Amino acid sequence: MFNPKNLESIAQQLHNALPQGLKNVGNDLEEKFKQILQAQLAKLEVVTREEFEVQSQVLLRTREKLNELEKRLDQLTACQNENSQSGNSQNDNPQGE
Repeated sequence: MFNPKNLESIAQQLHNALPQGLKNVGNDLEEKFKQILQAQLAKLEVVTREEFEVQSQVLLRTREKLNELEKRLDQLTACQNENSQSGNSQNDNPQGE
């Protein structure tokens, strides 16, 4: 989900921001930071930028297809309406009379 290097970088920044006395605690604290960050980020249910871009493209193609289908439906509906109207006018004026 997340690039581990990014998490390590964030954990390192937090570690570096600590006062010198706490830095001596060292790796344990950094590992805890990583664990906490991973747990909290997992709760957010976020996606990577790449996944977002892929889904955006899928959505765009789906919208385009929907627009095409709506236009086609409008054409078919208009054609059906024309046919039913011309059929009604023929019934109003039968030619054999």
